Amino acid sequence: MASSTPLHLIIKSGGSAAIPEWTALFAEFAPHVVVHDWNRPPTDRSLVDFAMVWEPETGALARYPQLKAIFSSAAGVDHILADSELPPALPIVRMVTGESQQRMAEFCLMATLMLQKNMPRALAQHRQQQWIEFNPPHVASELRVGILGLGTLGAAAAQMLRAVGYPVQGWSQTRKQIDGVTSYCGQEELAAFLRSSQVLICLLPDTPATRGILNAQLFAQLPAGAQLVNAGRGTQLHSADLVAALDSGQLGGALLDVTEPEPLPADSPLWTHPRVILTPHIAASASRRAKARQVALSMAQWQAGQTLDNCFDRVRGY
Repeated sequence: MASSTPLHLIIKSGGSAAIPEWTALFAEFAPHVVVHDWNRPPTDRSLVDFAMVWEPETGALARYPQLKAIFSSAAGVDHILADSELPPALPIVRMVTGESQQRMAEFCLMATLMLQKNMPRALAQHRQQQWIEFNPPHVASELRVGILGLGTLGAAAAQMLRAVGYPVQGWSQTRKQIDGVTSYCGQEELAAFLRSSQVLICLLPDTPATRGILNAQLFAQLPAGAQLVNAGRGTQLHSADLVAALDSGQLGGALLDVTEPEPLPADSPLWTHPRVILTPHIAASASRRAKARQVALSMAQWQAGQTLDNCFDRVRGY
């Protein structure tokens, strides 16, 4: 990744306190990169070649006239697209690392096991200081897991779940080839996919088509007592529909890593529902080291005149 041509990278991720760590990491992975603090930009903003950001202020990125690309400091890019003044042709690169794939796969396995073993009930009893024995009915080989979204994260999760013994299937917009995983694609195959998904894991990107997809109509197509894991986006879930499905028994439990909004308001029933486990958006956040390595690789691609990997497609919406 070494180069004699300096590149200037401005960072908004972790605040000014994180800049010394970012500087040290890029000194290791890309010594020719000059790191700038978002809160202390260079006097000449045209020096800046790239930006790595989380939740940039509206109009801020447009103030850097020579930007070649924007790197999201997370897998999602909706926090960047929320900028109404974002330059329309500027490439946006999603943060996809080997580490984030491993973390997401581990999270999905943990969540599936927790729901299979009825940990919502165990935790509810714990809070009430109750010792009541119960026997979860299934082992992994008897529980079919369906993954909504078979991109890089979904594929990693599918492979790890298969290794433990779960039958795994996935649904996506296009057909996928993953060893041992049944692939469904397109709206015409969604109903068949849902009918046999006893644990449904949502890893879909945030697009107009996926917002609100986890609703009463979808829950009704799952097997009675199915379990839900949402590690995609909070905007994809209708909370009231989830509560109704849990209360009726159509869903047996849910583990939610993402909500809308984040955090939930204090009066949300999801905080106290006995069949819900909440985690604070921790499923696949990569370390700063992994992020710096990935951004350094992307900048090296740009310097070599190559197409940047993991670019957000404005037409597809992911």
